[in-house]
Amino acid sequence: MIDYKLLDDAFTFIRGEWPDAKPVCGLVCGSGWSDVVASFNPKREIEYAQIPGLGVPGVVGHAGKLVWAEASGIETFVFQGRRHFYEGEGWTPVVLPIYILKKMNCRDVVLTNAAGGIRADLKPGDLMLIEDHINNLGNPLIGPHNEVWGPRFPDQTAVYDKALQQCALQAAEKAEVELKRGVYLASSGPTYETPAEIRAYRSLGADAVGMSTIPEAMLAHAAGMRAAGLSCITNFAAGITAQSLTHEEVTETTQGAMPRMKELLLKFWEEMAHAG
Repeated sequence: MIDYKLLDDAFTFIRGEWPDAKPVCGLVCGSGWSDVVASFNPKREIEYAQIPGLGVPGVVGHAGKLVWAEASGIETFVFQGRRHFYEGEGWTPVVLPIYILKKMNCRDVVLTNAAGGIRADLKPGDLMLIEDHINNLGNPLIGPHNEVWGPRFPDQTAVYDKALQQCALQAAEKAEVELKRGVYLASSGPTYETPAEIRAYRSLGADAVGMSTIPEAMLAHAAGMRAAGLSCITNFAAGITAQSLTHEEVTETTQGAMPRMKELLLKFWEEMAHAG
């Protein structure tokens, strides 16, 4: 269940700290993505620990700061790290960034993550644009309905905005960064998937697998925001190779891909600014 009092307390706190902030876009940084903030012009920052209901991320590779920044004239809230459902604190910290962005009248949100590659051509270090998803994680909208999320039964036909996808593809071309496309599947974690599960997910049409992003994308879309998703493929999914899966591999791979991640986002914001 979502604690809306905590969400409102968080919004009140952030609005009180930054009364002049008018973010047009939000960026949620997944595992290993926090350093992409270097592509932005920061104004101010707040530690997650100060924000009611959010708290410190429990995973290495998540910096735990909210940065008020700007790039290409687009005022942006950069969430350096996310909270995960598997951390055991319920949906409130997971959905808080999207709630804050919605209450700030934000138009767009870009969600990033680290993922395991299922499709044969998705190798460690590759970047993938999320075109659709398969939800095996859970649904934060279960429970009493709150009108902030739009209708009680949100349509899921086009969760990931086509115009933002086009901006991302044009950005990749200009940045000379290969950006693959695919379907992302999320399970709850924190265990990695078994080889049998990966075979099942492949048969369902999943190209990459992780433990996040889908709840935020669902909520942003339901609330009327435009959502885009980007994955950094950090490892082959279970059973594809004989190698064991570790979080250290995730962080090492994202660090290696960081120059391309930064350049892609820099061009992405330029394309969004040009598209209006």
